[in-house]
Amino acid sequence: MANILLKKIIIEGDIIAETGLMIGASSGALEIGGTDRQVVRNPINKMPYIPGSSLKGKMRSLLELNEGTIGEDNGVYGPTLNAEHLAAQLFGFIKDRKTRSDKQQPSRIIVRDGELQNADKFENTELLYTEVKAENSIDRITSAANPRFFERVPKGARFKLSMTLNIFDQDKNKDKFLDTVFRAMRLVQDDYLGGGGSRGNGQIRFAISNIRERSKEYYSGDKSKEVLLNDSIPHDLK
Repeated sequence: MANILLKKIIIEGDIIAETGLMIGASSGALEIGGTDRQVVRNPINKMPYIPGSSLKGKMRSLLELNEGTIGEDNGVYGPTLNAEHLAAQLFGFIKDRKTRSDKQQPSRIIVRDGELQNADKFENTELLYTEVKAENSIDRITSAANPRFFERVPKGARFKLSMTLNIFDQDKNKDKFLDTVFRAMRLVQDDYLGGGGSRGNGQIRFAISNIRERSKEYYSGDKSKEVLLNDSIPHDLK
């Protein structure tokens, strides 16, 4: 029996950096006198951004920790492959090599890259749109200091939030998916995004501005089938 796409729920808004944000790129191009770790940037306009994969991965990992559904595959812990778990139903799962199960499901949520929205505020920072944070690693035996320099996006940066939730008719817990996305977002707000979270980096806040529900008829040309669900935005995610 075919699995029918009933609707798409589109979540829009901002991701606000409450502290410096350090989502690192490869250090392969490190230059003498440069920072030890650079932030990821758009190669065309050089603006830092939040990769959708970073946000989505953090949402899933924290949700699974919250539900206690981190799985084990050949002694290695990772995302659950159990189709009965809510995180697997929402974020998808692959074939289970341990149980030889052929069941798999693509993710029901799309998390897009977050572009910097207020770049003009950071045009005169130490580096283009970013700052340098100096840290010291102390040798516990000799007490010698080993200075390190990290690039990060300053507090106050706003990035675009855009997620799309696909709802299929055969999804077991489709009525719980949107609230589960909200729960994962709350968990991220009270944790951190990117690197150095235990050292003060990565605190973010979500500000949802719109939630749009578009039924399958909308995509056949009936634009009246788009409904605003702004009344369902939780007060702590506005």
